[in-house]
Formats: sequence, structure tokens, C-alpha cells
Amino acid sequence: MKKLYLIIGAPGSGKTTDASIIASNNPNKIAHFSTGELLREEVKSGSSLGKIISERINKGELVPVKIAVETIIKAIEKSEKKVILIDGFPRSVEQMMKLERELKDFKDIKLTKVIEVQVSFETAKNRVLGRARGDDDKEEIFINRMRVYEEPLEEIRNFYESKNILTMISGESEIEVAVKQMQRQLDE
Repeated sequence: MKKLYLIIGAPGSGKTTDASIIASNNPNKIAHFSTGELLREEVKSGSSLGKIISERINKGELVPVKIAVETIIKAIEKSEKKVILIDGFPRSVEQMMKLERELKDFKDIKLTKVIEVQVSFETAKNRVLGRARGDDDKEEIFINRMRVYEEPLEEIRNFYESKNILTMISGESEIEVAVKQMQRQLDE
């Protein structure tokens, strides 16, 4: 049985960094996939799917639900590890519900916990605009990405709280502190 952990948080919350450190500290046991990185890899491939993804990302919009969920499921299925960390997903109620329906078809994958990495708007903005990774790291795009992230957040939280699998950690502190908090959630 594969244990699936979803890690959500605002752009710049540190969710990808934290999860990648945990996976690298546990290379035989934990696999980490960043939704954003999986989608950017598809863009780099130059495929027609990559072009659709690129158009959406460059506007700060979500990629189509079907594409996002298929990308996640494919990564989980290909992984040989028993613990899977997926960060940056779900970003909408529609994505959340589609994943919920898809996981019902997999008896060997259990959504174990959803970890929200919380940061202030200012912290997120300073981190994102300071990294200058691509076209999506401009202030107007960042503001749109935050709006897209925050709009469905309460409904996403409520859904996972009702399943008793939501937990929150602070992303404001030093990386090491956030990593320890996240690791504790995985160890429980």
C-alpha cells in the first residue's frame, strides 16, 4: 500500500523545498513530486500538451483539471516508493474532487494526510519575486496566483478536515524547522 501525502501552500511557502529535503533524507522510502515541476517538464518537452500548460502557467492560471490529475496519478503509479509526497496539489475544489474520485479506483494508494504549509502574503511575495525562476515570477502574475490559491482554500480545508486528515505547519521559520515539522507529520 502506497501512502500519499498532499502538501499544499501558497506560492513561496516552501512546500517544494521542505518535501524535497525530506525525500532526499529518506531516499529508499519516500518519493517527492512537485506538481509545478511535473508540469514544467511537460512544457520543456515541447509537446502540444506542454503548450497548453505553458499558456496557463504564464497567465498564473490553473492547468485543466484532467491534465493535472493525470500527471499526478502517472507519477504515483510509476514510483516504486511506498510513501509519496505530492506538493502543490490540489489547487482547486474541482482538482480535489477529481483526485478523490480517481483514488477510489486504486486499492493500493491511500491518501494519508494533507499538510498545509502556511505563510503570510508578504513572505510568499518576497520569496517568489526574489527567486526569478521564470515568467510566472512577476508581481502581477504572483498576485493572480495568490488569488487562485486563496479562493478555494477554505472549501479545500473543510473537505480534508471533515476526513480528519488536514494538518497545518508554519512555513515562516527557517527551512530546518519547517522540515522537522513536516517530518513529524509523516512519522505519526
